[in-house]
Amino acid sequence: MTKHIKQLITSSKVHMGPILLDQPLPNAHTEQIDPFLLIHHWADELPGGQHQNQVGVGPHPHRGFAPVTFIFNGELQHRDSRGHDSVVKAGGTQWMFSGKGITHSERPTKELASNGGKFEIIQFWVNVPAKHKMDQPFYQPVSAEDMPVYHSPDGLVKVGVLSGAFEGVEGPVPHPSPLVVTRMDFQEGGKVSFDLPKGFNALMYVLDGKVDVNGDQFAFDKQLVWFEQAGEHIELTASRETRAILLAGAPINEKVTSYGPFVMNDQTEVLQAIRDSQMGKMGVLIEEF
Repeated sequence: MTKHIKQLITSSKVHMGPILLDQPLPNAHTEQIDPFLLIHHWADELPGGQHQNQVGVGPHPHRGFAPVTFIFNGELQHRDSRGHDSVVKAGGTQWMFSGKGITHSERPTKELASNGGKFEIIQFWVNVPAKHKMDQPFYQPVSAEDMPVYHSPDGLVKVGVLSGAFEGVEGPVPHPSPLVVTRMDFQEGGKVSFDLPKGFNALMYVLDGKVDVNGDQFAFDKQLVWFEQAGEHIELTASRETRAILLAGAPINEKVTSYGPFVMNDQTEVLQAIRDSQMGKMGVLIEEF
């Protein structure tokens, strides 16, 4: 049974401090597509002549979900309060499960800040069930070379599989609830068809290009395709070179109460997260440049 389009959503521009982002989720009508809470697309040309501490996002805490970042252009340096310090290059991904609390920073590398150049990432937030929100945090970078890949029969579509399974290809990153997380690169005319697990919520965000979805409708640059929950089968055909991400997951069906970087189930838990962060229980990160 075909998984038809429920809604086609065009991103809005939002400011995160000095950073101008495209945000398809949440939007004016949709708070979340359970278990996915947020999608931010940051594409910029860094001017150069900057110190690393002038770009990106400095130390900040998280609790109760997984912020995941796809790197498309440039390089991103991750540091956190658990001692991780890594650079993820274009084509790679960083997955951070925040669990009971972690403090991290995300910045373009020193060289990119100094020399300038293209920088493009997508960060999305994945919720976790209440019983796992206070699990131990972990950080897992996945380079482009280490990403398992599915190739379409026509050889024109490459699907990097980060978590879950896609057409028999298994992603390397675990998550407390069932997911399928992929990044897709289409050449012009590329076709791919696949089945998702029954009952999954699914969405596709198009960075750029043009995709025919199930013969129903075209999706263009910076548009989010939200699929009906019913059905399993999806067919995609690119009219031109296209980049997209496809996210699907079993709905958690729990109340979400959030405040900034904390995603919990009720207000008491959020207030506790704020207190724990202020008391240093989520760790301290002092960046050295």
